[in-house]
Amino acid sequence: MAFPESLPLIPFPTSVRRAEGALALTSARVNGPDDAVAALREGFAARTSLPFDSAASADDAQIVLQVGSTSAGTPESYELRVGDRVEITGADEAGLFYGVQTLRQLAHEVDGAWSVPHIEIDDAPRFAYRGIMLDVARHFFGVDDVKRYIDNASALKYNHLHLHLTDDQGWRLQIDAWPLLTEKAASSSALGDEGGFYTKDDYREIVRYAASKHMVLVPEVDLPGHTHAIGVAYPELVEAPVISDLLISEGERLNQPLPVAGQVYTGWGVGHSSVRIGEERTYDFVRDVLTEVAEITPGPYLHIGGDESLGTTAEDFATFVTRATRIAAETGKTPVAWHEVGAVSDIAEGTIGQYWGKVTPEGSHAEEAAHFVARGGSLIMSASDATYLDMKYGADFPLGLVWAAIINVQKAYEWEPTAVVPGVPAEAILGIEAPLWSETTRTMADVEQLVFPRAAAHAETAWSAATAPERTWDSFRARVAGLAPAWKAEGVNFYASEEIPWQN
Repeated sequence: MAFPESLPLIPFPTSVRRAEGALALTSARVNGPDDAVAALREGFAARTSLPFDSAASADDAQIVLQVGSTSAGTPESYELRVGDRVEITGADEAGLFYGVQTLRQLAHEVDGAWSVPHIEIDDAPRFAYRGIMLDVARHFFGVDDVKRYIDNASALKYNHLHLHLTDDQGWRLQIDAWPLLTEKAASSSALGDEGGFYTKDDYREIVRYAASKHMVLVPEVDLPGHTHAIGVAYPELVEAPVISDLLISEGERLNQPLPVAGQVYTGWGVGHSSVRIGEERTYDFVRDVLTEVAEITPGPYLHIGGDESLGTTAEDFATFVTRATRIAAETGKTPVAWHEVGAVSDIAEGTIGQYWGKVTPEGSHAEEAAHFVARGGSLIMSASDATYLDMKYGADFPLGLVWAAIINVQKAYEWEPTAVVPGVPAEAILGIEAPLWSETTRTMADVEQLVFPRAAAHAETAWSAATAPERTWDSFRARVAGLAPAWKAEGVNFYASEEIPWQN
């Protein structure tokens, strides 16, 4: 058995030069920084029985890991060389980590022995922001589940984890100044499932673990809508639910309850909740919460939501997000907000917009997104009919929703982030993010069914040059097929879509 023609390299590197033959890995004798060696050991342990040894020097090693200059010379870049040994050089620690992930993908079992092909790779990311989101508000996922999510995402070179921490169904983070948020508003999830929350120490552990995988945590406190849970704890801070005809009809169709002021909400209707925008105490709350979240978040971003405030007047919405973006900026963080916030003329300068409209924008979505750039910010692209990981693969798929689109793997792969919002230059696109909303995902196994393999498609969109010859659906489907053995060995509950010729 020989190496496959389509090596399972996801995302595909900038430059690959392959030679004849392969290097047998009789043992993994490694020399390099402790963190990089640990990442390699962890990655190989799930798939191989190779013994790991720490070589005393680079001269004595079969695998050499180091930080140094690379041909790209840019952050997160790396070089990988396989001849009579493996040498990986990262421009920084993150680049070295990504080189290790590529080596993990290259390792292949041939005739009962592990080896890697003779190859030269030079690689660097296209976008600085390569994000994946986990909604822990609709359904709660504990620290170990989040770590598992980080493991699987970072292996695909994602470098940002967006945690959606608050929504109508639950509040998931301890806030010292407002203790009832977790005492009263964290016990339940959508569909009446068990809830939960992160203590500050839990959150710090997630931050630490993400950083060890070179992922930046982006916390989201969704405001001024998606705030019913706040009213369960502090009813004086929220308006009465706005019960629309659409909310009633959707509740009847799904056999879900309507929201009731002061009571836990277990449905997943949207647009009915809002904080009291005219009350000064609301802004005391916002300032306290954002300040505490910022204090335990070393990353540069603080997401304040801003989507689907359907029961809020345009004037009230503008009043709120103008103040909220400024409060976020006062913490020393860069505010991030969903694209609706771009409808407001005086948001804090430099606020980053997250676009969740469609690949072909509808209504005012493109105009709202473009305003972030006009105010000195940039855009994270999360086109809902391409990147939303909670959409169904097909009409009969048992998990997920369909309101944005049915998104098979090919549709997830074939879109271009810089072509969505007219008039916005490519350099204003900070990157992309693939969100996983958790209305229908009750376990991490459910999450992984929806996320993989589509997360691999978005990882390639975020990392690989759009003009690369390998950036085609036919190339991708052949390469992602080769990830199946590793995913199976690592216990990833991926969906074996019939679009992909999966390898055993």
